[in-house]
Amino acid sequence: MSVPVLPHILRQHAEQAAFLWTVYDRALLSPADHPEMDAAALADLVERLEAHLDGLRIAGAEGMKVAQTLYAEYPEPGELFVVRMMTAGAPIAVADLDLHRVRAYLADQLGTPSG
Repeated sequence: MSVPVLPHILRQHAEQAAFLWTVYDRALLSPADHPEMDAAALADLVERLEAHLDGLRIAGAEGMKVAQTLYAEYPEPGELFVVRMMTAGAPIAVADLDLHRVRAYLADQLGTPSG
């Protein structure tokens, strides 16, 4: 039995995941600029990010299609991060990522210097 897909909800998942990744990455890169992002706030942010990624994963191919469409419209690091997380074989927890490698991948794909 097929699960109904609501494209506008998937789009919201993709947009929020891209945004939350950007917030998370910036907070980790320059913690002095984000004093409000203590351990509890970062944990909450990661939980929200994971939930949005899960929403896309549950939708399968449709979730990937929405993520790719958003990236085509906005070729930014957050949107590419979402696409890459969707293409990973098994789901990878954000907390388990090697952030240096993630940043290098994003920079390489986007042709920008890595943070």
